[in-house]
Amino acid sequence: MNIYTYKRGFGGQFMITVGVIGATGYAGSELVRLLINHPNVKKILVGSKSYAGEKYSDIYPNFNKKLEEVCLDADLSGMSEKCDVLFLSLPHGISSHQVTQKMVDECVIIDLGADFRFKNLATYESWYKTKHGNPSLNEQAVYGLCEINRQNIKNSRLIANPGCYTTASILAAYPLISENLIENNSLIIDAKSGVSGAGRGQKLTSLYCEVNESLKPYGVTNHRHTPEIEEQLGLAIDKEIITISFTPHLVPMNRGILTTLYATVKEGVDLKQIENAYNKHYKDEQFIRLLKQGQLPETRFVKGSNFTDLGFTIDERSRRFIGFSALDNLVKGAAGQAVQNMNIVFGYEEELALETVSPFPI
Repeated sequence: MNIYTYKRGFGGQFMITVGVIGATGYAGSELVRLLINHPNVKKILVGSKSYAGEKYSDIYPNFNKKLEEVCLDADLSGMSEKCDVLFLSLPHGISSHQVTQKMVDECVIIDLGADFRFKNLATYESWYKTKHGNPSLNEQAVYGLCEINRQNIKNSRLIANPGCYTTASILAAYPLISENLIENNSLIIDAKSGVSGAGRGQKLTSLYCEVNESLKPYGVTNHRHTPEIEEQLGLAIDKEIITISFTPHLVPMNRGILTTLYATVKEGVDLKQIENAYNKHYKDEQFIRLLKQGQLPETRFVKGSNFTDLGFTIDERSRRFIGFSALDNLVKGAAGQAVQNMNIVFGYEEELALETVSPFPI
């Protein structure tokens, strides 16, 4: 019997085996880095299509004497039989075709890709230009934004881990939308990300000489995280969808995301109401830091951590809300949130393996 089946009887102190498929990518290696420090993880299995048979510490020498496992083939079915939880760090279009009900029954699946993030599969198929492989399984999936969907995550066996841009954007906008403080379709999100968000694959646009000493927009009007943000914010007000303008930019730094939000506040809404809304939703959240008025988020203070820093103000002249969020795209935007989801599902303390404060300077 899989340990998940009777986990509640252990009071959150039992040990588990975890698997990471796609462990040699940036998000996958960040998962491994966090998991080796998790007190309840007894074994980590690493899977990789490109590096099967190679020692993990030969691929990432920073794991020398910390993880001596050899990479297994990226066999989702075989790995699920050996694990209590399986993390999938794969390109879109793979998970929905390879994850089965049998796998979900055997272990908890936490997918860092986009395949199970959308309730509306027509939206997913339109924006990702691919057919979803398992609509019935998709109905079981829970969107794994911990601070908003915690209660649903607790009882889920298939978790769709949000993307980095979407985590930064939704967390920053959610209190405004849910408390009806802004004109919903006035929301503009300007986001800037470090290059690791593009993955570890060899791409011309990610080469050092292509990104250094430059700042560029991309995916203008058609970035795939746009409908994900719209759907989740729409769910906050029981509306099928709201419309946003989302523009991402590539910044010549390794990691980190800074988003700037602009929205028209509703008549009569003042800064105190906005502060109350953020406190209502986040004051008890250990991984969200609400900054004092006059302080604004910076990526250097969240780098390497699972924190999201939020700051905001109102431009009284234009009656616009201006908000900011900063997070590490590989931690809270990917691997850290995935571990946070695992902790919630298995009844562990949520901060396990995620206690790190961002080193500074770095």
